[in-house]
Amino acid sequence: MKFALFSLMMNLPNAVTGEVLTTQQKFHNILQQAQLAERLGFDAYGIGERHGAPFLSSSPPVVLTAIAAATSRIRLLTTVTVLSILDPVRVAEDYATLDQLSGGRLELIIGKGNDPRHYPLFGIREEQQWDSLDERYHLLKRLWSEENVTWEGTYRPPLDGVTTWPRPLQKSIPIWHGSASSTLSTELAAKYGEPLFTSNSFHPQAKYKALIDHYRERLTYYGHDAQQAVIGSGAGSLYLASTGEEAIRRYKPYYEAFHATAAAQHNQSPFTDLEDNIARGPVLIGSPEQVISKILDYHAAYGHQVLSISVDGLTHSEQLEQVERFATEVVPVLRRELPSSVWNDPPLLTEHEGPFVPKPTDIWPSAISPIFQV
Repeated sequence: MKFALFSLMMNLPNAVTGEVLTTQQKFHNILQQAQLAERLGFDAYGIGERHGAPFLSSSPPVVLTAIAAATSRIRLLTTVTVLSILDPVRVAEDYATLDQLSGGRLELIIGKGNDPRHYPLFGIREEQQWDSLDERYHLLKRLWSEENVTWEGTYRPPLDGVTTWPRPLQKSIPIWHGSASSTLSTELAAKYGEPLFTSNSFHPQAKYKALIDHYRERLTYYGHDAQQAVIGSGAGSLYLASTGEEAIRRYKPYYEAFHATAAAQHNQSPFTDLEDNIARGPVLIGSPEQVISKILDYHAAYGHQVLSISVDGLTHSEQLEQVERFATEVVPVLRRELPSSVWNDPPLLTEHEGPFVPKPTDIWPSAISPIFQV
């Protein structure tokens, strides 16, 4: 199995300490997370896209470019790019630029988004989200694979002989399809034989398994080999401790604070409390042995090759503790038990001269980069 550390960059008062980060401090923290993930051997780091408070992740290509400059190996993912509201020409340009600057480390996860507030901001109605995603996806694919594109659709003005510039460094930037609630996403992924990333965040296993099963069925229908399906999965939140009881006690304030937010309420999670989510849901809260057992159970249901975790909202010291414990006490067992062929080939940067990668102190002078709490 391969591993990614993801963030939505939600910036709320800390549920335990009450401390509030400035916007700049939160950006510094995200950069430190990505550097830590690379040092500990994670395969990828991802930034989601949200528009509006308390999320600071409205510009993933900008944030990921800063991360690209501060790292040298780790793959860079979007989790997700809300393609249903974005101009594919702008997406093609921004992410091709990031692909060039990062040395070919970019992979996109696309989706219609998980926050209805963004639709009026970008001029579409919520009921148009799926048609909009489908149209913009097909145009983005053409812009990256063709030159002199002539096109006409519903959600942006026509194009006549357009070649976006720069071109991506990779011959084909990998595109994953985010899946959370509808077979429309799994249908689109299956039609083109592209990988699927299930959010696996707010509901019992059976809901997400049904979507993954549909994806595999439709892969076969479209003539692809379902045995070669590539699937990633989220995991909700992570909190490891020596015992399950200690993990619950330490994490419960964070869980209750997050599930009181409007963003969490929108997903209508059926779990009554943290203990119920641990028993029936995706959160990884417990001892390393308990977390390993749960991941193995979910893998038996999903057959996923990539797992993402998040430590958003924790204090800085807890973030370090959790990412390090996961990397040293959980990851080695899962790499051994669940071998994966995904991402076995190195990014292009190892075959080319590669991007300029300054030292972290060249980006954030020590005078302005203290250890922040989150």
